[in-house]
Amino acid sequence: MNFEITYSLINLSIMPVWILLIFAPSWKWTDKIAQTALIPLLFGIVYAFFVGWGMVFEAPILGAGMGSLKAVMLLFDSPISTLAGWTHYLVFDLFVGMWIVRDGRQNGIGALWRAPCLALTFMFGSIGLALYLLILWIRKGKVSLLNS
Repeated sequence: MNFEITYSLINLSIMPVWILLIFAPSWKWTDKIAQTALIPLLFGIVYAFFVGWGMVFEAPILGAGMGSLKAVMLLFDSPISTLAGWTHYLVFDLFVGMWIVRDGRQNGIGALWRAPCLALTFMFGSIGLALYLLILWIRKGKVSLLNS
């Protein structure tokens, strides 16, 4: 497996979804494509494949784990485990982006307010979510992950 090509394919395959969420949030096909559970499910399968590959075909790295920063760094000491971690980030950031769109619609936060949040979520994960929650608090006087 060519890991560089695989990395590029994973990145390219998620880009159309982000483009729809950011630049075409009101298009009738955006929800049918970008708001389906199919996208996170497919990336979840890719993630499971990489994790499984790493567990079966790579020798365990002594000291790797989640108990310390050094142990976590050892987890990402191979291309396949790094691809697994990267896919993990991509699918969760996308899930957060999908939530921002749905929550923003339900709370009357317009697409122009959501766009920078989505761009930041795509690039920096939690920073985009934090910006969205700040906007929600300023505009609606609430910060809740529940629609109430």
